[in-house]
Amino acid sequence: MKRSATTFCLAAILGAGLAPQGAQAQDVTLTMHHFLAAQANVPLHILDVWADQVEADSDGRIRIERFPSMQLGGTPAELYDQVVSGTVDLAWTIAGLTPGRFPSTEVFELPFMVSDAGAASYAYWSLFEEAMQDEFSEVKMIGTWVHGPGVIHSTDPVTRPSDLRGMQVRGPSRLTVQLLESLGATPVGMPVAQVPESLSRGVIDGAVVPWEVTETLRLHELVENHTEFEGDMIYTLTFVLVMHQPAYDALPEDLQAVIDQNSELEFSVFAGTTQQDYDDPGRALAEEMGNNIITIPTEEVAEWRALSEPIYDRWIADMAERGKDGQALIDRARELMAEYEAAD
Repeated sequence: MKRSATTFCLAAILGAGLAPQGAQAQDVTLTMHHFLAAQANVPLHILDVWADQVEADSDGRIRIERFPSMQLGGTPAELYDQVVSGTVDLAWTIAGLTPGRFPSTEVFELPFMVSDAGAASYAYWSLFEEAMQDEFSEVKMIGTWVHGPGVIHSTDPVTRPSDLRGMQVRGPSRLTVQLLESLGATPVGMPVAQVPESLSRGVIDGAVVPWEVTETLRLHELVENHTEFEGDMIYTLTFVLVMHQPAYDALPEDLQAVIDQNSELEFSVFAGTTQQDYDDPGRALAEEMGNNIITIPTEEVAEWRALSEPIYDRWIADMAERGKDGQALIDRARELMAEYEAAD
């Protein structure tokens, strides 16, 4: 079930001849908006790959204009609603930027829930189809995925939870903020693009982000300490690539098929595994700088897990208030991730 970038690209090229041509031919221009710089890994190796494949598979009848770094205005938290309103046709965003709006996606953001981005992205799409479509009823879903292991990047070394006491640490989502609080840090919510300036000005003492985005943010130059964890990820984030539903509905059937054949489960797994694959170059840059990379071994992770365990109880209770069975989502997510791993 795992699919590399090469395999995904090859499948799209082979599928390019499948779209019917002739009487239905029409040119369509779609806008795609997101919050990262164009040269960052996700735009370069996932979003552009997807857009290029759609353009190729449509024989140029679909053109996708890409607008990175919020060039069309607004804030990252507004990207989803830009798609709903039709301000843009496509957007890639973090589900947790609008806390509580997509509660079921948070099952993959629980501490130490995920061990592999490919497995979690597979489970995420599967659960989207089974139990999350009501939360995203306003849009056409293209893909759902998570990033690789979260890492604590800090001015001072962090080897135990107690080291985080008194530290101001950037947290990107509701559950990550709860996690940082449970570990003793003072969480500071902010978009990832603000992290470099906030670190350089001393507004924050650290940030949690995966290795793959550290090169774009130049974190290896701004902090000297990086704390990673063996085994399950201390945290991850859930992403969505969504499309304005009326824009999709307005396409002729053959161009809808082009969008569909480049979306859904296989694209989601491709996106998650690709994003995780680019953790290694980011980590290598920190090594080259001679930075202090601290790896918390499996036997010491128990202390961190114990402090974060109440987040599960709180989340299940919160989901019950929303009329959702949080424990059932946890159990199903774990079952699907195990299913993916067993098929590898």
